[in-house]
Parts: sequence; structure tokens; C-alpha cells
Amino acid sequence: MRHHRSALWIACLTSFRGWRHPLDEPGRWTPIFFLDDAVALAAGHRPCGLCRRDDHRRYRDAVGAAEGASRPILASELDRRLAAERLRRGRGRDRASDRLLWDAPIDDLPDGTVIVEGGDPALVVEDRMHRFDFGGWEEPVARPRGARAAVLTPPTSVAALAHGFRPTLHPTARP
Repeated sequence: MRHHRSALWIACLTSFRGWRHPLDEPGRWTPIFFLDDAVALAAGHRPCGLCRRDDHRRYRDAVGAAEGASRPILASELDRRLAAERLRRGRGRDRASDRLLWDAPIDDLPDGTVIVEGGDPALVVEDRMHRFDFGGWEEPVARPRGARAAVLTPPTSVAALAHGFRPTLHPTARP
């Protein structure tokens, strides 16, 4: 019986122990670079358990706290959950329409959550939102209150954010 491993969707450091990895090697993992943790989480990634061990443990423990787990959740379980929450299956290269969005009260969303507002991703931070730009988060606008939001960050990661995981945010997300 052949064992199939699903792809790891992890957020790594850009430099670790002086290791080098080719940017495109067939049959191997491919590095992808994100603006910050909020974007990586919204894309369905989690912190790497090797190069970001402490962040991985904080993320894992926050998910466990959200569920009242009696033991640490395995990385493989986190990966299965995130895989189920991130994409609809099988639409080819242009995956934007395959992203799974879910509905939640915007007042209940923790800092670091990415929503879709007016067709564009926006970061929720305190009483404000920042629209995404490839150069950083745009100038803040007031976070609406009492509204519903289309949430891009998968539920597992929102649970981690709500229960103590603090993502590293790009400096443009500061007031």
C-alpha cells in the first residue's frame, strides 16, 4: 500500500541555520513568500514546526485551548483541518474563486483575521481594517460594527487567533 502525504502548507522563516532551498525543484516543496503571518494564515498556512517551533507551539496550543483539548493537537491533524477549510477541490491554476469563505459577525473576529470587504482582502486589527496591497497594508479605515463579514482566514486559524496566537504583522498594519 502506498502512503500519500498531503502537501505541507507551512509558513517558514526566510533564513534558518544557513540552509538553502531551490525556489523551484520538481517533486519537492516550493517556497512561497508572504507579506506577514496574517496573509499566510488567510492562505491556509500554519507556522512551521521546525524553523518556527515556538510560533508553531503557540498556534497549536491556541487551537487546543479553543477546543478544550486535553493533549497537544498533532501537526498532521492541523494540516488536515486547514486543507479542508482552505480550498474547494480542483479548479486549476487560478485558485482565487476556489477559496472557501465563511460568514461571521465582524465584532467577534480577533486581530489578525483577514476578511473580504468589497471584493478585496482586508486585515482586522482592533477598531480598524487595512486593505491588502502587495507592498503592505493600506491606510486604516474604521472597522464596521454590528455587521457580518465574509472571512477568508480559515476557522482553525481564527480559533488560534482568538485564543492567544499573536501573528507577526507587517509594520504597515500599525496605526
